This record gives sequence, structure tokens and C-alpha cells, in this order.
Amino acid sequence: MRADLGLLFFSPKSILQMVKKIPIDQFLLLRKVVPIIDVRSQGEYLEGHITGALNIPILDNDARKIVGTVYKQHGRQTAVLKGLELTGPHMNTLLRKGIKASPDGRALVHCWRGGMRSEFFSFLLHYYGYEAIVLEGGYKAYRGAVHQSFQENYPIKLLSGKTGSGKTEILAALHHVGAQIIDLEGLAQHRGSSFGAIGMGQQPTQEAFENSLFEALTTMDRTRTIWIEDESRVIGDKVIPEGLWNQMKQAPVVEVQRTDAERLNQILHDYGHFPVTDLRTAMERIGKRLGPQHVKQALIHLDNHEIHAAFEIALGYYDRAYAYLLSKRNHEQIQSIDCSAIDYSSIAMKLKEM
Repeated sequence: MRADLGLLFFSPKSILQMVKKIPIDQFLLLRKVVPIIDVRSQGEYLEGHITGALNIPILDNDARKIVGTVYKQHGRQTAVLKGLELTGPHMNTLLRKGIKASPDGRALVHCWRGGMRSEFFSFLLHYYGYEAIVLEGGYKAYRGAVHQSFQENYPIKLLSGKTGSGKTEILAALHHVGAQIIDLEGLAQHRGSSFGAIGMGQQPTQEAFENSLFEALTTMDRTRTIWIEDESRVIGDKVIPEGLWNQMKQAPVVEVQRTDAERLNQILHDYGHFPVTDLRTAMERIGKRLGPQHVKQALIHLDNHEIHAAFEIALGYYDRAYAYLLSKRNHEQIQSIDCSAIDYSSIAMKLKEM
């Protein structure tokens, strides 16, 4: 008997009785050992998804729009019929993909709200003989857990320092020696300055950034310090969630101090190998803050491939901006450490011993 014909022998009530649902807290634990299938459309998935989830859309982007329009104009029952009309020819393919994604015969399934799409797909797997478990509340419940996590308390310590101090490298070194870190710039795929997008590729969506941040926070031991780089709230076009940002503003700050020569060398290492056209565009973005004469001279240096001299001018602006931001903090919470002529591994050990 074809699977789509076999479905006719089950009433909607009996189908729902076969669907097992679990709340988000159980889902987050179980996902460590059971694969996740996200049955939302490709567009929904690309906007943001649960880490590790495989996308098997019940309805693709176009079909979802059609069904949504039918639902608004004619109601649920007509929309269900339209959905089956669009899905029916692909039911065999959907089931085969679900089987392949569930090598141990179990799968966690979710759609947006844990409704028709996930229930339907779970029934397909159940009808085949696999165990399918639906996330109660769907992806919306996951997003609720994400937002809630930013309101919780974390033992944060901020790593601060002027532009070019090597904060990203120090964070990596801290991680290497066993300290806990959250790399906000890595998650946002942006280094946080006018030059920060160069070489970093496209930034994730805000939703995807928040999801990644949530996933990083869930791995943290809250009895130990969590190191985070001292950032502006906006990294490129990604915004640090308000709850976490408020904690960062109140957190103790450790400022690493490096010589101007060390900082310029780090900046040259980070950006000196990129095309001059990209560097010019970034320099022009801070032109108003540099002042007309300074930006003109910096651009001349870039055109002459005098990258060191160009960045030396830019540092003047960044140092003033850093001093202003640091002045907004509680000075009793700032501890400065001279890290001149010390490699990043040694700096990391020094910070960890604090």
C-alpha cells in the first residue's frame, strides 16, 4: 500500500495520539544524542535554526506562501487540503530523507510552533516504524529559551585594550590554556571596527547570531570566569542582546596595555595583506571622524602602499574613541596590566592566574 493512501485509514485524532511531544528543556537535553529535523521552509531555516538541525521542508518557500494565503482567505481546512495537494507527490521523498536523517530510528522534529507540519512529518516517520518526537511549541519555544538565557547571570570578565592590542588572539590563547571564552566577533563574523568586515564574509542574521551566542553560553560553567572582549553593543550590524549587554556594562574589566609599535604590527598582520581598495573604503568610512586632512593623507599613504603610515593615522581616531568608551565605565572596576614585550600565550597565563 502506498504511504499516502495508507494515511487515509487514520483520523486526525488518531494521528495526534501517535505524536509524542516534549518541552524545550527536555528537547535541549535529548538533542545531544538524537538528530534534529527542521521541517520549516528553506527561508525560515536560513533566517535562523537550531545548531545541528537538518532542514527537510514539508513545504518549500513558494508552497508555504500559497498555503498561508489560502489559510487567511479560506480557513484551516481548505489550507490543509492545499498543503496535501502540494506535499502529496513528494511524500515518498520526504519520508526517505527522514529515514536517512534518523540512522538509529529516532528523530526530534520541529516546525515553527510545533503544529501541523511537525505533526504530519512525525506521523510519517511513526507510520514507517521510527520514533519521532516533536518539540512542543516548535522553533518558537527554542527562541524563547534563547531570549531567556540572556537574562540569566554569568560570571563575566571583560578583556579590554586599545585597537591592535591583540584581544582576539589573547582570547584564543585563554581558551587554549583552559579558560572559558565567548568570542563575540567570531560569532558575529566581524571585527567590530570600520575595517572589521574585511575578509570576514557575510555576517549571519541577527537571529542566527543570537542562536550561536545562546549555544556558546549553554556550554559555560557558571562557577568559573567567562572572558568576553570589551565591545560596543553593535558589532558590524549585529546587536548584542540587551540582557547580556547590561551584564557586560557592569562586569569587571581587565585592560591589557601594549606599545604603539606592537599594536601597529598586529593591525598590519590583521589587515595589511588585503586589497588596498578594501582598505580605502574602510578608511573613507571614518573620514569625518579623522578629519579631512588626516583622511586625505591616510588615503595617499594607502595608494602608495604605505600601509603602516596609513594605519598610524587611523589609530589616532581609534585611541580617542577607546578613551571615550573607557571613561563611561566605573574606574574602580578597571584593572590595567602592562603586557608589553610579552607573547599572547604568556599574557593568557597571566590573566588566568588572576
